[in-house]
Amino acid sequence: MPSTIVHAGFALLIAAALLGDHYDRRALAALLVVVVLPEADSLLGPIMPGAHRTVGHTLVIPAVAALVLYYDTQIRDDSLMRDRLSERWIAVAWVALFVHVFAHVALDWTHLDGVNAFWPLRDQFLQLDGEILVSTADGFVQTFVDVRIDPETGSRAIDAGETGTTESIHVNNPVEPRDPADVTDEPVDRRFPIANSGWRLYLTALGCFALIARRFQTEL
Repeated sequence: MPSTIVHAGFALLIAAALLGDHYDRRALAALLVVVVLPEADSLLGPIMPGAHRTVGHTLVIPAVAALVLYYDTQIRDDSLMRDRLSERWIAVAWVALFVHVFAHVALDWTHLDGVNAFWPLRDQFLQLDGEILVSTADGFVQTFVDVRIDPETGSRAIDAGETGTTESIHVNNPVEPRDPADVTDEPVDRRFPIANSGWRLYLTALGCFALIARRFQTEL
């Protein structure tokens, strides 16, 4: 799975692109906390099967947070957030939402078994997996969404990467390095990944480069 360090690399790129004049150490620290928080759902694994990639990886939470933030800062006459925070931190809050969704949840969406994107409204893990290409033999081809038509009934079934539910999916993590249902005498191997593929190491380095480059820009 993508490590926390890889998620942080994504977060640094988003921060460099969106924070603008609000880019400083305190804002970066807040965003890095936000990008780490979803992994806390792995701690719930021993008491809730399938908690990892579910409780902290649902899109329902950031969607509700975005609606509340928009209503309070754009629609209400008296904004509670503006009474307590400056415009700067409201801007950072919006970037934090984008970091949570795009630097963590969406990245895990592309990994094996995906995320339980609409929990608790719907208990279904979704994985973004497939390809889009143009072939001289087959023309335009996409396999991210599979539409099957029953030849007998004509009914359509759409598969958008469904992989299972909290009852059938267990994503290994340092808290639960293997599925509790797997009974084995082998010693437990708790792995804390840093970069388990070349593109993830590259992405982490790119995020660090953006951080350093942005620092030099502000000093010039």
